[in-house]
Amino acid sequence: MSYVFGPVPSRRLGKSLGIDPIPPKTCNWNCVYCQLGRTRPLINRRGEYSPQEEILAEVKKALILHAPGTIDWVTFVGSGETVLHSGIGRMIREVKALTEIPVAVLTNGALLYLPKVRQELSAADTVMTSLDAGNADLYHKINRPWPDLTYQRLLDGLIAFRQEHPCRLWIGTMLINGLNDTDAALRDIAAVLARIQPDRVHINLPYRPPSEPWVRPPSRKQLLRATEILGAGAHIENAVDGNFVLSGAEADTEAIIDIITRHPMEEGVLKRAIENQKPGLIEDTLEQLASSGEVQVVERYGRRFWSSSGCYYPKKQRQGKPR
Repeated sequence: MSYVFGPVPSRRLGKSLGIDPIPPKTCNWNCVYCQLGRTRPLINRRGEYSPQEEILAEVKKALILHAPGTIDWVTFVGSGETVLHSGIGRMIREVKALTEIPVAVLTNGALLYLPKVRQELSAADTVMTSLDAGNADLYHKINRPWPDLTYQRLLDGLIAFRQEHPCRLWIGTMLINGLNDTDAALRDIAAVLARIQPDRVHINLPYRPPSEPWVRPPSRKQLLRATEILGAGAHIENAVDGNFVLSGAEADTEAIIDIITRHPMEEGVLKRAIENQKPGLIEDTLEQLASSGEVQVVERYGRRFWSSSGCYYPKKQRQGKPR
């Protein structure tokens, strides 16, 4: 399939059937931790990047293909910023008409300052946004946004969405060693969260291959401090190594490529998924993937991750870690 993938194991959503409405990597942020590599170039134009009818047809097919109980959530999660697709509101409503499975939208939240975007996303059961910094300086160092997307606009949008719409708002904070894991940075984030009042706060760690090679998760000590400072409502989201579903495509390699284009996989996890689907054919399948020209192997944290060949991960740091 071109737009629908999984279900994939999700730290927050269990077994998530993904819907990707935009081409990789269409994004208005260039986060240092992004698992899809650097954004080149930044894009902040909304449009119908992929045909809505084709996306919805694939959703219908996937819902028929997968047995009841095998999908916990249907999730709009773009290869970049999901909300840049101008038809997101209509597609949310259409998917909710197709199934009783709850619908989530993953977004960086940068466009929630626009009333039209807030109204479109209100049709979802849950909106999951990012807040990685409690001040403008760290926001620019970590998220590296499109110039017009100021920190104040990010906060105004999150606060307005929380006040205007009853759908659940979950906020994820990606903690990075030496940047936003200090006591001062965490207190700033806690103060902003107190203003937004989200339903949940998820503490995320860069488990998958970050775009910048210097990105590291916080120490165990600082992670514990984060839970103290951000409060009892903040939950650490640990890595999930559940089973990936490699069905729904014409070939096993196609199904794998569908997933790793949006969701890079650690090599051990990939091998287990292949073994579950085609016992004894791990090496043959990896060889087919490697020769397809559509994948690459990225090394981070001393581990090998399989990702799309279209993603850009710098191998060496040239200018040093931002201060």
